[in-house]
Order: sequence, then C-alpha cells, then structure tokens
Amino acid sequence: MERLMQVRLVTVFVVLLGRVSNIAIAQTTNAAFPAVFAFGDSIYDTGNNNNLLTASKCNFPPYGKDFYGGKATGRFGNGRVLSDLITSALGVKDTLPAFLNPALTAQDLPTGVCFASGGSGLDDLTANMQGGVLTMGAQLNLFRQYIEKLKAVVGADKAADIISKALFIISAGNNDVAFAYSFTIRRALPFNVYAASLVSASQNFLKSLYQLGARHVWVQSTVTLGCLPAARSTLGGPLRFCVDYENIYAQQFNGMLSAGVANLKSTLPDYDLRFVDVYTPMLRLIQNPSAAGFVNVWNGCCGTGTFEMGPACNAFTFQCPSTSQYFFWDVAHPTERAYQATLAQLLHAQNYDLNSYNISKTLHPLNVSNLIF
Repeated sequence: MERLMQVRLVTVFVVLLGRVSNIAIAQTTNAAFPAVFAFGDSIYDTGNNNNLLTASKCNFPPYGKDFYGGKATGRFGNGRVLSDLITSALGVKDTLPAFLNPALTAQDLPTGVCFASGGSGLDDLTANMQGGVLTMGAQLNLFRQYIEKLKAVVGADKAADIISKALFIISAGNNDVAFAYSFTIRRALPFNVYAASLVSASQNFLKSLYQLGARHVWVQSTVTLGCLPAARSTLGGPLRFCVDYENIYAQQFNGMLSAGVANLKSTLPDYDLRFVDVYTPMLRLIQNPSAAGFVNVWNGCCGTGTFEMGPACNAFTFQCPSTSQYFFWDVAHPTERAYQATLAQLLHAQNYDLNSYNISKTLHPLNVSNLIF
C-alpha cells in the first residue's frame, strides 16, 4: 500500500505537465516571426520554476545531460524542450530563455522569452496545489512586465511591431486533465463540464493576448496522457498498457479546445489563431516506435523509468545508456529526440518544408524520411 501511495504521489505531479539572431524563415504565407513567446506548462518551461517555491523543478543533474554543456537549466528533459525546438526551427534563435532567468539580458528581449511554468494549467487550482507554480494569469502579468522592459530597450513603436509579428505558443491543459481532474475536487464535475471550463479559460487568455497586441498564436493540444510512463505504472495494469480512459479524456478536451479556438478566431478575423495537434503525432510515434528509431516508449530513461521524476530523478539515479532510443526522459516528459520527431510532424501538417535550413538543423540527426505522416 505504501508503495502504491508513493507511485500515486508521483502521478500527482504528472506533466509538471542565447544568442540573438535576426534569421527568420518564411512560412507558406510568407510570414516571418521576429520573436517567439511561450506560455503554459513543463512542455515549454525553460527554467522559470528554478527560483519559485515549488517542488516542481528540475534544475539539477541528470536533467539537461544532453543540453548545451550538459547543464541542468530547469528544463524538464534531457535537452531542449519543445518551445526551444519551435523557436530554433523558425530560425529565431537556438533556445528560448526563461523570463525569470536572472541571467536574462536586454539583448534577449526582442527575440522572445518563455513564461511557461512546469505544473501550470488553465485551471488556477492546478498550479496553486503545487506551491509557487505560475498560474496562466501570473504568466500574463509577467508578459505585461516584459512589454514595459521591451519598450525601454527598443521603443514603444518597435515593441508593438515585434509583438504583432511574433509567434505566441501555448501548452496548457495537460496538468488539468491528468492531475486536477483526477486528484482534486474537480473530479466531482462531469468531465465535459470541466473541459468546457478549461476551454473558456483558454479563450479568455487568448483574448487577453489579443488585447496586448498578439496576432499569431499556436494553441497546442495535450500530449498522450494515457501513455505517459506514470500513467502506465499506476493505471496500466501489470503489463503497463496505455490507459485508455486517460487518452479519451485528452482526446475529448483536445476536440473541445480545437472548436473553441476556431470559434474565437471567427470573431476576430485578423487573429491568426491555430490549434496545433501534438497528441496525434505522439501517439503515432508511440504506436510505431521502430519507424522513428525508438526502442522504448513505455519507460522513462531515468532510473527504473516507472516512477522517477523531479527529485526522484537525480545524479545518483541510473540512466539508460542511450536517450536517443527512449521516447520518454522521465515518467512524464519526452526526450529531446521525441520532441524533434513530434515537431517534424507538427510542421509537416502546417506545410513547412522540413528540408529548409533551420528546420533540418533543428531536427538533426533525426531522419524525417523514416517518419510516418
């Protein structure tokens, strides 16, 4: 029973779901993004949680073992996370710095920063249950602070121009579905009612971004919540199968979120809002791992791969010999290579040329010709 409780406690924290460059590539609409801004959870967090009063952090080895210099920066993975890779693939810069990083410089500001916080969600309860994790509202307030700092660096007119042309990316909902709905009073609600409240919160957040000048936004789906190693360990039975009902919840929420984004876009014709599906590419990779060169898609690389995450994944924990063969780094977060394979499919779905310089450089050494699209 004690062992079960330990594993369930780990599940509670599921998904706690550089240099300035002027290079930019053209999208199919010939739109160039001068900057990227990331909001949401650990899929995007590049270190904002490091100095917050929360246990949801990973600024210690072996996290970051495959990052530049092997440094643990607070990214929830072995290397770059998805927000870094999107920023790099679009030719903005190699990594996306955290806004709360004390080393952030004025030169970093014009090309974008990350406001995401591991453990956050569209429901404030999700973040508040984990201590000092930034709610989406808190992230929005940091963005307002950022705007004032940017104005001081480049002037008000240039700041407005950067924001209007920048790409905003949002990853939120993972922790709400996997954590808040399973382990808090939210469980008393029918799932469709709770999911509708999350979509409403997302729409309000998107309206606030619009009022602050944003015009290009990608709203990301959840990941494959039922196939996370933590879900498999606690709910997948002795054979650790993907948990169907967790994936069904994720699919239902994603469908509602997609419709919510489309409805909001219809009311704001000049708002380039896009729902970006990562659930389907990830599930495709998990179901056909060998095509992308993955050997293990059910365990995390760190430790036994069945419960280790955060402090339980540390410098004294055994790690798999090859992170490139593992889809998951710990029990809730993909490896950098898994993110690369997911990003390739994401960009392909939006008609980007995967052979263009910045994208191929970002995806290297992944062989995209082996992927199933």
